[in-house]
Amino acid sequence: MFLKSLCKSVLFGVPIGITFLDTVGYVARVEGISMQPVLNPGTKNTDYVFLSRWSVRDYQVKRGDVISLVSPKDPNQKIIKRVVALEGDVVNTLGYKNQYVKIPEGHCWVEGDHTGHTLDSNTFGPVSLGLINAKALCIVWPPSRWQNLEAKLPNNRSPISKSI
Repeated sequence: MFLKSLCKSVLFGVPIGITFLDTVGYVARVEGISMQPVLNPGTKNTDYVFLSRWSVRDYQVKRGDVISLVSPKDPNQKIIKRVVALEGDVVNTLGYKNQYVKIPEGHCWVEGDHTGHTLDSNTFGPVSLGLINAKALCIVWPPSRWQNLEAKLPNNRSPISKSI
């Protein structure tokens, strides 16, 4: 009787859980200093964020959104960065091979908040929207840092010209 109940729970629970994680979202640990001071502000702090897959299901992101994406340099690594520019925008780069870049269709420009301590579009160029897998909505751990993550750009990182 117990075994039958357990099997039934697993048969229904596992697909529901996988579907939730794959379409709605999950909690992830943020490592490194590239998004300081917004994420991991201290050397001993490690933030956990809720990553919403549902928010990016149609690849509609805004300037200032904090997103998770597959690294263009290493497909086995996920990185978290801020969207600075969208397709059609012109951005003033920080050390990229061209000083000014017009973002091509189907791409965006992402940067870490901790300028100079991040591998971002200034290293690998515009990023395909297809590499985006989630949007960071809020910090969920530690409790002292509970907060929503606002979609805002640092003052000096707005695109030179915006497409929309």
